[in-house]
Amino acid sequence: MLRIRRYLKPYLLMFTAAVILLFTQANLDLALPDYLSKIVNTGIQQSGVERTVPDAMRQETLDRLTLFLSADEETAVRNAYTLIRPDTFDANQYVETYPLLADEPIYVLNDISREEVDQLSTPIARALLVISALEQAMADPEAAAAMGGGAFDLSQLPPGTDLFAMLELLPATQRDQIAAGINERFATLGDSMISQTAVIRIKAEYEALGMDVDKLQTGYILTTGAVMLLITLGSAVATISVGYLSAKIAAGIGRDLRSDVFRKVENFSGAEFDKFPTASLITRSTNDITQLQMVTMFMVRLVFYAPIMGVGGTIRAIGKGSSMWWTIAVAVLVLIGVITVLVS
Repeated sequence: MLRIRRYLKPYLLMFTAAVILLFTQANLDLALPDYLSKIVNTGIQQSGVERTVPDAMRQETLDRLTLFLSADEETAVRNAYTLIRPDTFDANQYVETYPLLADEPIYVLNDISREEVDQLSTPIARALLVISALEQAMADPEAAAAMGGGAFDLSQLPPGTDLFAMLELLPATQRDQIAAGINERFATLGDSMISQTAVIRIKAEYEALGMDVDKLQTGYILTTGAVMLLITLGSAVATISVGYLSAKIAAGIGRDLRSDVFRKVENFSGAEFDKFPTASLITRSTNDITQLQMVTMFMVRLVFYAPIMGVGGTIRAIGKGSSMWWTIAVAVLVLIGVITVLVS
């Protein structure tokens, strides 16, 4: 194959376009599992709740939330939300989404950057976890007994005690100790489990606000599914385009090879014609060149696509988890080695 590389020069532009399309196709194909994972994890398991920073919450919930935040975290959270009161001009644009706003004030998340959302995500998730634990303790004495001990024994409180009202009366340092004791009991859950637990509490908060959570879930699944369809369509267009370009390149190289072989045969001497039978010359100019043409087409469509997919998969594996990337990397190196041997 290396001996016919000079025939590729007139088609370098199409070859470059084909490689770019292969990169595009590989990225689109690798993106599909991520969106499928979003449908399963966020759309189904989390009911369409995408993050641990609520879009809105009751005033009571935010006041409880700040009981378990540091002073800086409380300032950041309060700056990220705006209190909307009923029967105001601002309430008109939110009351349809949050029907509870017709009766009581709620906090609505401001238009903040993704970086700010990420900064708020961890403290809010942990605070929501503590709130969920305390609400469960207030509703179920057995749960309170399970959380007893540490800086504060919840099981010793009389039934019907409003833990949050009591916590508001405590010094900030003692509240921090209580929150730390509860967090310590949930430390083994890991960030992922804490986030999922916080999402359950956010779903309950949305329901308390009067939101149609089923509509939220359905909308997320349909939106993500539509994106997957667009990605699939883009991948199909890239695949068809690569097939077209590879066929054009292979056909052009085959035409040029046949032309050169024909001109070469025309200049044969009588002795050379005696050396190469007519059947052999016909085979060289038809079947053999057709084989080279097919190999060229498959090289553009598959041989270059495989390492692109492998390298892309390795990069994505590194982003997902450091424990699995080396397995894919070794497989990619072996694949590249085999391809190099075959091409040479």
